Amino acid sequence: MIESFYLKEYLSFKEEKLDFKDGLIVFSGPSGAGKSVFFSALLSLFGFSASEAALLEAVADNELPLDEYGIEKEAVTIFKAIKQKNARYFVNSQNISQKSLKQLSLNFISHLSLRDSGEFENSSLLALLDSFAAKNEPLHAEKIAFYKECYEKFTEAKKSLEEVSAEESKINELKEFASYEISKIEAVNPKIGEDEELMEFKKRLSKKEKIQEALMQAEAIFENERAVNNALDLTGQESALFDEAMNFLHNAFESEKQKISELEEVDIESVLDRIEQIGALKNRFGTIEKIHERLKKRKEELSRYENISFEKKSLELKFDKLSKELDSAAAELSNSREKFLKPLEKIINGYLEKMYLKPCIISLSKMLPYDLGAEEMSVTLQDTEIKKISAGEFNRLRLSFIAAANEIKADKNGVLILDEIDSNLSGKESMSVANVLKEISANYQIFAISHHPQLSSCAKQHFLVWKKDNESCIKELDEEGRIEELSRMISGTNITDKAREFAKSLRRDNR
Repeated sequence: MIESFYLKEYLSFKEEKLDFKDGLIVFSGPSGAGKSVFFSALLSLFGFSASEAALLEAVADNELPLDEYGIEKEAVTIFKAIKQKNARYFVNSQNISQKSLKQLSLNFISHLSLRDSGEFENSSLLALLDSFAAKNEPLHAEKIAFYKECYEKFTEAKKSLEEVSAEESKINELKEFASYEISKIEAVNPKIGEDEELMEFKKRLSKKEKIQEALMQAEAIFENERAVNNALDLTGQESALFDEAMNFLHNAFESEKQKISELEEVDIESVLDRIEQIGALKNRFGTIEKIHERLKKRKEELSRYENISFEKKSLELKFDKLSKELDSAAAELSNSREKFLKPLEKIINGYLEKMYLKPCIISLSKMLPYDLGAEEMSVTLQDTEIKKISAGEFNRLRLSFIAAANEIKADKNGVLILDEIDSNLSGKESMSVANVLKEISANYQIFAISHHPQLSSCAKQHFLVWKKDNESCIKELDEEGRIEELSRMISGTNITDKAREFAKSLRRDNR
């Protein structure tokens, strides 16, 4: 539940600090006082919309999966939103995005706005039916899990078969392309490191004439070799170092002459062609190592293309087997759902009867297997489609599904935020809605806006929203204040004694 809420500077509100109890909490007041504005601020703190208030803060005592969002748990969970240039959100003083905040909040908050048809979507209806079935027959949950497992395997096999079939339809083109790349690479057949050796060779080739000229000029040193040795002998100097150096030069020059001789024997054009061929492959595929990887991959693909008919046959057999398993699992799940459909309908119609509505009809229509099963669930109010019923009928029908879900799941500490659930209703109808909300408030903390005294009289807490000098204000009403506000809701601004008596009787009946 939400224990407290603080608001600062949001539209017509300056500053409000409210403490909440569990159960049914109603907000009333004149039209335009700021009730919906307050609810929008409350919802924005939990990520349902962008926060525009300078500061919002709430304390909640729900057990939430904070670790999934990298947030440390505290004794209570503190939500905060601050708006400067942009809105920033915090949970237990740690930053969180609006999207993640909403995902986290959905673990305990449900918001039902006017004409919100979420309860009547196929996925929501099936989830409710499955919860009811699983509560009464534990094997139903296993049937759902088995169906999902079968469907996942079936879709994977279907995708693989479609891919192979698509490949088969253009197999000749694929084989031709793979063969083309293989022949291109094998025609050159580059060796690892060959490109580096060839570039080094090309560099030497470009410097050959300069090296030859330098060697010819440097060989003049050998003409004075004997004279130097004689001079060293005559002066008694050691000649070993000089001899060693001259031997080194002789060997080095001969080695370079040999390399130049080898260069002259090479077919330069073929070397340049080789460099160009390897360069073309590298430009297309990358390094020589990657060229070899490409060759291996293309050979594997070509082998697969040549055997694709066998692969397709194998996949077809697997697909047929999984298709039969899926149909069987779908039939088991459908039978189980059919078994509990009417009992669920009876529970919902029980609430509809309490709220003076005709019974609804819930049906399952067969369809091809999909992720939720092999049927689609729908609701009509007698013979009328949901989208064609009145707003009052719609809200009561919606509430009957919420009440049924509450009865089936019996979740504790959830928060339900309702926008004028009793709008467009008569007094008798409004009282019936109030009684149902009071019933489910045993498991939910319910926030509701109401213009009817019936719902307000049932509330555990009643807050009045009013305006003073264009500023919206909120306060929790004591018993005397509640009688006064209920009287205003009954007779308008000119409160009559009869209205006060009726207000007191409503409170006596609903305490």
